[in-house]
Amino acid sequence: MRSVVVNSDASGHLQTIAIGPHRLRADEPADAGGADEGPSPPELLLAALGACKGLTVRMYAERKQWPLDAVRVTLVRSQAEGVEQIDVALSFVGELSEAQRRRLLEIAEHCPVHRMLVSDIRIRSRFEPQ
Repeated sequence: MRSVVVNSDASGHLQTIAIGPHRLRADEPADAGGADEGPSPPELLLAALGACKGLTVRMYAERKQWPLDAVRVTLVRSQAEGVEQIDVALSFVGELSEAQRRRLLEIAEHCPVHRMLVSDIRIRSRFEPQ
C-alpha cells in the first residue's frame, strides 16, 4: 500500500494530500474557519467508505456476472448521544433480483474500509525530525 503524505503551510486550514501520483486537497468549510477549497477530513473519510463499498459491490457483481449497471452510495454522518453514526444508502441499477440486491448490501459491509472502521484500530503517532 502506498504512503499518504499530508502537508500544510502556515496560512489557513488547507491540506495538500499526496498519494503516489495523485494530489487531493482537504480544507474546512468557511463557517469553520477554512476557505472551503476541498472536502473536510470527515467528508474524505465518508468518501473513502463510499468508494470502497461501491468498488467492493461492483467487483462481486462482476465475478458473479450479475447485471449491475451502476451503484450509488450516499453517506451521512451524524452524532446522537455522543456516538458517531454513519448512515449509508446503496442504490443498485440493473436487472437484479431482490435476493441479489440483498446479497450486494451484505457484501458492501465487508469492504476493507468498513472493516477497518468497525475494528479495534491502533493509531501510533510519533515525531519525525526534518
